Amino acid sequence: MAETKDNSGKVERRRAELTKATPEDDAPNVTETFMIPRKEINMVTDMGKWKQSQAYADYMGFILSLNKVVKGKKLTCEYKVTETIQKLLELLGTLDKWIDETPPVDQPSRFGNKAYRTWFSKLDQEAESLVSAVLPADKCAAAPEIAVYLKESVGNATRIDYGTGHEAAFAAFLCCLCKIGALGTEDQLAMVFKVFTSYLSVMRKLQKTYRMEPAGSQGVWGLDDFQFLPFIWGSSQFVDHLTLEPRHFIDGKVVNEHHQDFMFLDCIKFINEMKTGPFAEHSNQLWNISAVPSWSKINQGLIKMYRAECLEKFPVIQHFKFGSLLKLIGHSSCKSSR
Repeated sequence: MAETKDNSGKVERRRAELTKATPEDDAPNVTETFMIPRKEINMVTDMGKWKQSQAYADYMGFILSLNKVVKGKKLTCEYKVTETIQKLLELLGTLDKWIDETPPVDQPSRFGNKAYRTWFSKLDQEAESLVSAVLPADKCAAAPEIAVYLKESVGNATRIDYGTGHEAAFAAFLCCLCKIGALGTEDQLAMVFKVFTSYLSVMRKLQKTYRMEPAGSQGVWGLDDFQFLPFIWGSSQFVDHLTLEPRHFIDGKVVNEHHQDFMFLDCIKFINEMKTGPFAEHSNQLWNISAVPSWSKINQGLIKMYRAECLEKFPVIQHFKFGSLLKLIGHSSCKSSR
């Protein structure tokens, strides 16, 4: 228990750093050597290294920083859209266009349409070029490293599945763009409200078009078959809301009226479109959450659940990759500990 508490403290300190940091603070030295991220969590015993690592602190600090910045804000609020954000939206638009150009094939199996592999092969070939187009000219050396997280973020081409580990790779992709200074604190709202919601849209289209399997789904006992982060950030949007309480998100009328303003409700709308039967039966965890008295408690609970059910589960993290920007080294070596 003491170890967990200590690790949470490190993450909180890192969140404070990331919140205050300027792009220049996050950017590596020009002499830094980038590297192709690789798999390093090979056994359950390696999980201890991950939980105490620089990568864990940076990643969770990034998630919590965005959680703080979206608190109480609607998706439709005003925020700055920089050139880099616009380029990221164009990148996601390209992925979306490729889906239209790669229709499902006829096959005996209902799930896991093999046309997904054709779509994925395009990304595999073009990822580095796509990322280079997003980066400032003086940051392009980082493209091969960051492109790995983009490829990891769209699902697995062998199993034709998608889950929270792939979602985490996209958050890592954005985190790396922040670490090299391509994105800054001024981009935080747009990262969630523009880029991440666009990413969600593309992933939903992939899931529906190619009938992708949920990766590691817990079925009715999981929060959601595919996503987790939009529920965290979406619940933060509702904190201190004057009229919409947790019990309202299972009301179809409320969902339809407000889903364009709130990420959480947009996720519920998608679930309602994809699943049939009573909500309490197909989404039991979310049903239970609707009884929690405040959005603040839901937000705090979802963060704890994300750590426990996603970031600290070997089946999820064994696929995570580490490079020069997200390092599997002890947190004690980072600047916040000096």
